[in-house]
Amino acid sequence: MKKLLLLVLAAAGAVVAKKKLDEGKNEQALWAEATDTVEKA
Repeated sequence: MKKLLLLVLAAAGAVVAKKKLDEGKNEQALWAEATDTVEKA
């Protein structure tokens, strides 16, 4: 039973870490777009 609980907690931690990582990537992409240099036509 303790192993199952540990597995569930580890999975939940992995999901939270993945969400934080994705949020960071999205934020970085937004900043890259906002600060992108303007190309001269």
